Amino acid sequence: MYKLGSPEWVQGFAQAINESEAYAEAAKTWEGDFYIIIDAGGKVVSEIVMYLDLWHGKCRDAYVVADRAAKAPAFVISAPESAWRKVIAKSLDPIQGMMTRQLKLTGDMVKIMKAVKAAKELVNCVTQVPTQFHD
Repeated sequence: MYKLGSPEWVQGFAQAINESEAYAEAAKTWEGDFYIIIDAGGKVVSEIVMYLDLWHGKCRDAYVVADRAAKAPAFVISAPESAWRKVIAKSLDPIQGMMTRQLKLTGDMVKIMKAVKAAKELVNCVTQVPTQFHD
C-alpha cells in the first residue's frame, strides 16, 4: 500500500499508466502535462502536488513537486482528498467532477472533453495502485 500522494504512489500510478494498453490507445494523440493536487485539509496537513507528463499514451515523467512554481503544466486539477477518494473508487467520474466543481480544473476544458475515454482509462490505471488514504 502506498500513501496517496507519496513518491511511491506517484511512481505506481506512472507504472500503471505505462502498462495500460487501453490507456495507450485512448490517449495516443494526447499531449499535455498535469499537476494533480490534493488540497490541504483534514489529515492532509499541507497540499500535495504531483506532476504527470502524459504524452501519446505514455507517462514520460511523474513525481511529487516540492514547489508549485517548479513547472507550468498545461492542466492543474485540485480537490480535497475526499473527492480523490471518490475518483479512485470510481464513484465520481473525473469529467463529471470537473463539471460540478468537485475537482477544480485550470486549463483547456475543451481539450479535456475531447479526451473523455483517455480520462476514464486514467481512472482505471489509478485503481491499480494500492492506495492508503491519510485518514
